[in-house]
Amino acid sequence: MAYSAPRRTVVASGDCKDAELSGQAKAFLGALASRPEQDTLSASQFSDRLFPQSTKSYEDLQRQLEAAQDQFYEGRNARTLQAVDEALQQITRLPVGDARWKLYVEAQLLHGLNYRAMGKQKESDTAFRNVLRLQPEYQLNPDYFAPSVRQNFDKLRKELAQTRKVKLSVKSTLPAADVYLDGLKLGQTPLSLDAVPGTYHLTLVKGDTTSFPRHIQVQGTETPLLIDVAYEGSVSASPFPCLAASDGNDERTLSHAVRLGGTLGVEEVIVVRLERPSSGPKWFAATVLNVEGGQKLREGGFKTQGTDAPNEALAALVDFVTTGRSPSNLVVMNANGKAPWDAPGGRNGSASASGMDLTAPNLMSEGDASGARPTSGLRTASYVALGTGVAAFGGAGVVRLLAQKDVNALEKRLDNGRILSSDREAMGLRDSLVQKSNVLNGLLIGGSAAVVTGAVLYLLSPDSSTAPPISVGLSADSHGAAASLSGSF
Repeated sequence: MAYSAPRRTVVASGDCKDAELSGQAKAFLGALASRPEQDTLSASQFSDRLFPQSTKSYEDLQRQLEAAQDQFYEGRNARTLQAVDEALQQITRLPVGDARWKLYVEAQLLHGLNYRAMGKQKESDTAFRNVLRLQPEYQLNPDYFAPSVRQNFDKLRKELAQTRKVKLSVKSTLPAADVYLDGLKLGQTPLSLDAVPGTYHLTLVKGDTTSFPRHIQVQGTETPLLIDVAYEGSVSASPFPCLAASDGNDERTLSHAVRLGGTLGVEEVIVVRLERPSSGPKWFAATVLNVEGGQKLREGGFKTQGTDAPNEALAALVDFVTTGRSPSNLVVMNANGKAPWDAPGGRNGSASASGMDLTAPNLMSEGDASGARPTSGLRTASYVALGTGVAAFGGAGVVRLLAQKDVNALEKRLDNGRILSSDREAMGLRDSLVQKSNVLNGLLIGGSAAVVTGAVLYLLSPDSSTAPPISVGLSADSHGAAASLSGSF
């Protein structure tokens, strides 16, 4: 059976403008990618997935559209179509703003004219709508557009005004972020507007911080969006894939790395960084994270000096992060306990941050190299059983309250203590009470069994320093009740 390595990506963590960090991270990725059995995302693939860049400048694209326009007037419709399509693909990769929107409008209007000349009225109208849906007041220049084209354009404007709109609401973790649709600025978060249904290109900008550009589908009655600009803006692709980390919060950085791995669709993320303790040598360290489980699989590093990492040490670290073993004593493995760079005194002359990130889910588990959890299986099962029992008893209480309301309503409809067969509402109340009685009995019996089982498992299980957080949820309506149990185990 052939060995299939997990698909990995390498991302640096720290000061993303640090030339030493970038250089050693590139060297590490090169050493990893040189192994033929490794399936690793390259730096260019990382950039293309998150921050696709145009290969042409504004001026290049302007000249391309002008050449396409000449081809249109010469009747070369097929060549015009191809040139405009290629230009639009590049335009959507340009930085957002007025210059990009201007090119986008020129391309869409030329598309509309060209499709119309080809007899494709539906495609022509779609191109014109792409302009009018965001800028309904746009007017065609009578010097360049025939009266019939302007009449059709005005007709589409009126149709869009009467089209059912979707409430698009955009919020961000950083307030007052600029919202751009198809490159056009429409306001700042929190933003709510009525949008024509369809697909849009969305980007949020807050100062020097930019979200991942994404295509969104605006549909239904409402499309709510919450963009984590703080997280997405901490990711950069140049000069090397990097997560900005300046506050020393390791938990937040590793949690962001797991989220990044999910966005990229990889199985493992290797976070590399330079550790500079207040005393002692400098270290180049690597942490391997499992994306699906959010676990720290292993961590290792080697002492480093200068801007270049020793080839032998890099090779040994690659061996360690890919297999968990290293034939060289150059790499210090940190499967358990603290690494040398976590010695008292902290990093960079300050105490090492150990606080948890309360703004994002805590997905990290320290564990050992095999991914073992600190809580035993029996102890975890006891928490689940006890929580389930509590939820069941809570649900029983809710069902009892709902049943009492049915009893009160039924008593008002009795005729000398009897239910008339002709009274459909009374018969319905009776059937509802029977159902609630069955549910109540089931919850009480099941809850009792769960509590007894949880207590037995708790007594049989070894001690654990901390209990995993568990939350119990209850919901009810006129037809019954439901209980839910959630937590991290």
